[in-house]
Amino acid sequence: MEKDYSGYVDSSYLDEQTRVLSAVKRRTYELMSVAAGHRVLDLGCGPGSDTLSLADLVGDSGQVYGVDFDPEMVEQANERATAARLGERVLHRQADAAALPFDDDFFDASRSERLFQHLPDPQQGLAEMIRVTRPGGRIVVLDGDYGSLSIGSAIPEVERRVVEQYHVMMNSPFAARSLYRWFKTAGLDAVSFEVVPFSFDDLEVFSRTVLLDRVLHEAQETGRITDDESRRFLADLDQAAEVGGFFASAQFLLVSGRKQNAAINV
Repeated sequence: MEKDYSGYVDSSYLDEQTRVLSAVKRRTYELMSVAAGHRVLDLGCGPGSDTLSLADLVGDSGQVYGVDFDPEMVEQANERATAARLGERVLHRQADAAALPFDDDFFDASRSERLFQHLPDPQQGLAEMIRVTRPGGRIVVLDGDYGSLSIGSAIPEVERRVVEQYHVMMNSPFAARSLYRWFKTAGLDAVSFEVVPFSFDDLEVFSRTVLLDRVLHEAQETGRITDDESRRFLADLDQAAEVGGFFASAQFLLVSGRKQNAAINV
């Protein structure tokens, strides 16, 4: 059963992640080759985490469109754009990534970040990004490969089940590892990839980033771990943190490509 991720996280969580991911976000902008006067798409825009920054790159003559499935996020994004006096060139719409409400070849460049993991059909999301991007335009997708998530623990048999619970809370937790293939089979030109490692040595930051409390709660609710295993797992992480030895890591994939002049099908 596919999962509806409207309301899955709030804007304060996404604002914190914007700070954590600031460097790789800037890299996605570079790969889009955004210029003044461009019209660009941010698919999965949340509360405007990137659209306001992109507005600086497109300038007064350009436009930025953000799309999100969650209407509350769209409302917050529009409020932020208005507060920043960017309401005329930063626009946000509620829509399904599988059926974008834009004409073919509408954008000069398109990006998506940490969205494909939640889509029931990420390839259709990519197909829509390609459809609405003009020939010669750049498509950039950043997503996490959650099969790579590893949490240093003295009880690895519990850690693996905790990570498995994290997987089942998404529609497509392994989409990132297929992005390069999907870009190639879609017929995009100049396809490139970058592996972006993330590591954590701060338990509090890690717990907030991966919503650890929620994951453990749902793991207990589904019977994947017991209450006692959850307590022992947290105690083990706390012990590691006390001696300055907590560690966890995961990798993201950043893939970009250019739409050909000929028609492209996914």
